[in-house]
Amino acid sequence: MARQICNNDNVKSESELHEYINRIIKLINRVGTAEHRALTQELIKIYPPINQKNKNRKTYPQDWKSYNQAQQKEKLFLMNILDELLDYITFPIESGPGRNPIPIRDKIFYLVMQCYNMKSSRRCISDLTIAKKAGYIKSAPHFNTVLKVQKDPTITSYLKHLIQVSGLPLRQVEMDFAIDSSGFSTSLFGRWLDVRTGTESDRRLYKKAHITCGVITNIISAVTITAGTCNDSPEFRRLVRDTKKVYCPREISADLGYISIDNLEYAWDNEIIPFIPFKKNVSLDTATGNGMVWRKMLKLFSDYPDEFYHHYHKRSNVETTFHMIKRKFGDHLRSRTEAGQTNEILAKCLCHNLCVLTQELFELNINLDEFKMCAEIKIAHKPG
Repeated sequence: MARQICNNDNVKSESELHEYINRIIKLINRVGTAEHRALTQELIKIYPPINQKNKNRKTYPQDWKSYNQAQQKEKLFLMNILDELLDYITFPIESGPGRNPIPIRDKIFYLVMQCYNMKSSRRCISDLTIAKKAGYIKSAPHFNTVLKVQKDPTITSYLKHLIQVSGLPLRQVEMDFAIDSSGFSTSLFGRWLDVRTGTESDRRLYKKAHITCGVITNIISAVTITAGTCNDSPEFRRLVRDTKKVYCPREISADLGYISIDNLEYAWDNEIIPFIPFKKNVSLDTATGNGMVWRKMLKLFSDYPDEFYHHYHKRSNVETTFHMIKRKFGDHLRSRTEAGQTNEILAKCLCHNLCVLTQELFELNINLDEFKMCAEIKIAHKPG
């Protein structure tokens, strides 16, 4: 999807389509007026060509030169970008009796490098030794230290913050976002009871990552971690709120799991159009007491399905993002503790963002000076 931004005509087209959606929503209850009829004629000319599958479809070839350069130098750029990103964040100075504690900055570097290499704590020490010689960290740790760092709950809030601010160079590129969740398996098993048959069994436990990502570069703008059995809908508000800290989103796409009156109204109050499909048993006749936003989006979904689904199908990019993370950094969590599993998923997401930035350095020539704004964004040390 990163190729689309290189085409100025496409960027203009998507912006125009967003304006058309805004006009549709404004005139949704004025069917039959002259202004509404004029808009309908315009839509007939614009949307059908876009929705014709596999016919006159515009394709975007891979920029192989930029891709090859990014892949060959990815690890070098990843360490350099992470070092620059950490330089703009103020970490507390830890002090106390006994041996000097490991700086939080170095702890994050240890965890990210182990996650990127997908190696054991012993086998990642050689890379950390190279990082020490390059001046990225103060000292190369013992392999047991890497394992202890992974279970450290004090770095969780910093990892979330780094994921958010790592997208600062792309905030002028990304305007439309998609939300979804996916599971990461663990080595733990839990007791499950089948109510229908009354039998017990052991099933593998998993953690669920809820993310918001841009639909052009697949950069992750916000992430929350929950137990595997938690519902998706309650995480919507937090993901949108965290995305707003860095970006100015105009559209949010999500699947049926996120549909609710509160979620639609929260997005609308933040000047974001929520493209979330409705269930089959929902009709305009039963929507009278569900609020203005619910009725407008339901009418858009019912009366303008082509236009609605054109914007909604940007959601497929979040599936691509999860595929990128799991294919490159694995879908299994080694840690057995709650904090360790959370930190491991966050490290995977941060590694993904750093790889995206490396790719876009070559393709879009983005400017990393945007990292200077990191100091203006507060770190949320408490969940909420």
